[in-house]
Amino acid sequence: MAPDWTARTTDPAVTSLVCQSITVLSPRGIAASVNRLIRTGHLEVGERLPTVRDLAVELSVSPATISAAWQTLSTVGAIESRGRAGTFVRRVAEPSRPVRYLSVGWAPNYVGFDLSTSMPDPALLPSLEESLRSLGSASLRWTASYLEDPVHPDLRDEILEDWPYQPERLVTVEGALDGLSRVIDQIVSVGVRVVVEDPGFPALIDLLEARGAEVVPVALDDQGMLPDALAVALVGDPVAVFLHSRSQNPTGAGLTADRRDALAKVLKGSRALIVEADHSGMISRAPDVSLGTRLPERTVHIRSYSKSHGPDLRTAALAGPADVVDPLMSRRMLGPGWTSQILQSLLLQLLRDPSAQACVARARSTYQEKTTSLTNLLEAEGLHVHPGDGVNLWVGVNNEHSAMQTLAAAGVRVAPGSSFSITPNHSPHIRITTAHLPDDVDDQTDIARHIVRAARATPGQKSGVS
Repeated sequence: MAPDWTARTTDPAVTSLVCQSITVLSPRGIAASVNRLIRTGHLEVGERLPTVRDLAVELSVSPATISAAWQTLSTVGAIESRGRAGTFVRRVAEPSRPVRYLSVGWAPNYVGFDLSTSMPDPALLPSLEESLRSLGSASLRWTASYLEDPVHPDLRDEILEDWPYQPERLVTVEGALDGLSRVIDQIVSVGVRVVVEDPGFPALIDLLEARGAEVVPVALDDQGMLPDALAVALVGDPVAVFLHSRSQNPTGAGLTADRRDALAKVLKGSRALIVEADHSGMISRAPDVSLGTRLPERTVHIRSYSKSHGPDLRTAALAGPADVVDPLMSRRMLGPGWTSQILQSLLLQLLRDPSAQACVARARSTYQEKTTSLTNLLEAEGLHVHPGDGVNLWVGVNNEHSAMQTLAAAGVRVAPGSSFSITPNHSPHIRITTAHLPDDVDDQTDIARHIVRAARATPGQKSGVS
């Protein structure tokens, strides 16, 4: 017989324990304190927590403060609401789903033009078969010990040749998102504040929310985060600031030297760790401008080789201060240990191979041409856009749902802008992966016309194709 949860009442000792543990009367402070009680076993699974109203009275705070704390704990799976029965410590911990990341969409065998993925064009990637053949056993490095240096020494030297600054440590990880995840595991816990770009990278936002962080959005323009907006966000003493150094996803924005210096000036008085992601890497047209040239002791810089050399290489470089990277790698020893030395050898071969270099240069040029072509076609139809760098284009629309429906009816798949937006009621957009535009000019023209029609669509308007 299932237990009658409606009969449960909060034990006064539980209320007393919760109140005594809380030292910071903010949503994140309350959430952090209660989460510690749960993790240490002082609050047992199935225990009923004080009601929002009762705890607000006990702590002399507003009910909204307690509700926000409970929402944070619910997001990370620490507690659950059972309606009128109350709020309880969770009986079964379930992994959080990457809601934003999944909502961008995945459509295998999509019939039509799929411009939603942000993936590179496979036809523009260097040939792994040729590189494997030319690699040879003499150049292939094998792991000799579980405790040896996890980074191929020649690959480290090759990567550092064009790194934007001289870091204390440089290691390899399984892609930019893996690097972000490992840094987040080191520095983010329930209730802490983190600053991110708005609009931002959905998977990053999912990771931060899964850890129970309070995500503080900062607006950006074509040159990256706005310094004045960042200064306001830093008042809350965040533990980290996450941003793109170039080819921001979804807008294509990239740091300029002037914006880097302005942000560095704002960040100088903060304790926040700076975490820079360079997802597009070598297919970016813009130089790799990094805050590490101004604040190296507090900057982690991550560069992916997925879009330039292949997602299946699963290799990115992560560099930063020793006090961040060393604990990260120590923890990694108790998991995967290292990035495959075979894959590292292959990436080194690709970075040094003239034909692979030419292939990457061709991809970079082709992506630019396609983005420019679509931008010009949209402008010719009266739809103004800001072309960024990389493989995506961020397009404003009247109504996101109507735009998505209109494009779907025309056989064009794009990503919904709401998956990238943090601020409520953010202006509606869609993200278009220009890397997968067809080569045929007539097809591009048709797609542009569909996008213009979609951008102007309003709720209730028929989404027919003309």
